[in-house]
Amino acid sequence: MASLNVGGLGEYLREQRRNAQLSLRQLADAAGVSNPYLSQIERGLRKPSAEVLQQVAKALRISAETLYVRAGILDAERDRDEVETRAVILADPTLNERQKQVLLQIYESFRKENGFGGTEDGEAEADGPVPGTEASAGTGGRPAERPGHEAGGDDNGPRRTAG
Repeated sequence: MASLNVGGLGEYLREQRRNAQLSLRQLADAAGVSNPYLSQIERGLRKPSAEVLQQVAKALRISAETLYVRAGILDAERDRDEVETRAVILADPTLNERQKQVLLQIYESFRKENGFGGTEDGEAEADGPVPGTEASAGTGGRPAERPGHEAGGDDNGPRRTAG
């Protein structure tokens, strides 16, 4: 069988699987696909459906959009920076799930503030603030300011007010 041009999808999946320290069989079980089928995807012999990519992305805890772009399902130019940024955040093994979600919420709020709108699938908004985090501590979804750094101040010290 000749390799299909799936934009390096198989190589990317293999790399993500190894980063997650999962065997091919473990990922196949977690994604609900057969081991031989997943092996063929990794070797570039099969082009999976969007549904299969979504299951694999969920099992790897990475962005399904990133896999869609690599598989040629989504236009590679469409919000490429956003997709890649989200993928890097979600793939970072040094962050726990709560930290990843809070970071994505902050990232999305900055994008909205700068006029770049929300995600089409509502991934960050659908989760809402994570309970027990600064982002949900009565600040309307904004992260709480660090002590000594009032809103609008700079990093050169606390903002002075007339008084």
